[in-house]
Amino acid sequence: MTNIVNLHLKTNAQTKKKTRPNEMKKKNLILGAVTGDIIGSVYEWNNVKTTDFPLFGEATDFTDDSVLTFATMDGILHKKSYVKVYQGYAQAYPDRGYGGNFADWIYDEDPEPYHSWGNGSAMRVSPVGWAYGTLDEVLKQAKRSAQVTHNHPEGIKGAQATAAAVFMARTGKSKAEIKEFITVMFGYNLDRRLDEIRPGYKFNESCQGTVPEAITAFLESNDFESAIRLAISLGGDSDTLACITGGIAEAFYQEIPEYIIENVLRLLPTEIINLIGEFSEKYKKVK
Repeated sequence: MTNIVNLHLKTNAQTKKKTRPNEMKKKNLILGAVTGDIIGSVYEWNNVKTTDFPLFGEATDFTDDSVLTFATMDGILHKKSYVKVYQGYAQAYPDRGYGGNFADWIYDEDPEPYHSWGNGSAMRVSPVGWAYGTLDEVLKQAKRSAQVTHNHPEGIKGAQATAAAVFMARTGKSKAEIKEFITVMFGYNLDRRLDEIRPGYKFNESCQGTVPEAITAFLESNDFESAIRLAISLGGDSDTLACITGGIAEAFYQEIPEYIIENVLRLLPTEIINLIGEFSEKYKKVK
């Protein structure tokens, strides 16, 4: 494995002991996107078309969606190149379900964007919605995070729509305001009900076939857990749908149930919990 360019990662024996939850102020951690990914991880290839399913099981784990969300946090927090952090984290956490083009890009010595419209740009972008103070800056930075790989207009649009929804949610905008902005700015159809979408919805790796559905799941939810359950109930690319939905839902509801947080932290390496803690302390304004 190549050098990880000081990625905030430690792998020695001292990091294997988890920090105790009370020391991490777990309710203040920004975990929405990661939580959605983790809960959805076992349903990507075993779709459920219902909201009635176990949230955690023996095979539950974080996937590439979480790894690249960690990388985005690190890139923002420590002002690192998105190319460097995305390559570095993916190399440090291999075999997490990376897409084919991205899996090749990870090890490219002269990495260039590959005109992707895939939902990878949206799944990793939620930290952008937390870190910047204006909507214009969020849109600008979301584009920056996307275009190192996903420089197709749809790939950029998916990242911008997701980050904008997170920003608007955390700054007190209503669901109606979020829906109107996303519809007008990006042209996504958010008028369909999940009950209309669900029966015919299949695996779709595109931004245009994932981001509107994920936002709709948030819009129909009444709390964080219901948002995750609704996203996964669509089937398809369940972990990515729930990752995108989870990032928005956390920003809006400002709370993740404690039992969910505990199960998520149990699955994360200590160095990642510390990174999330550092990012959250700087950017999450607790109400």
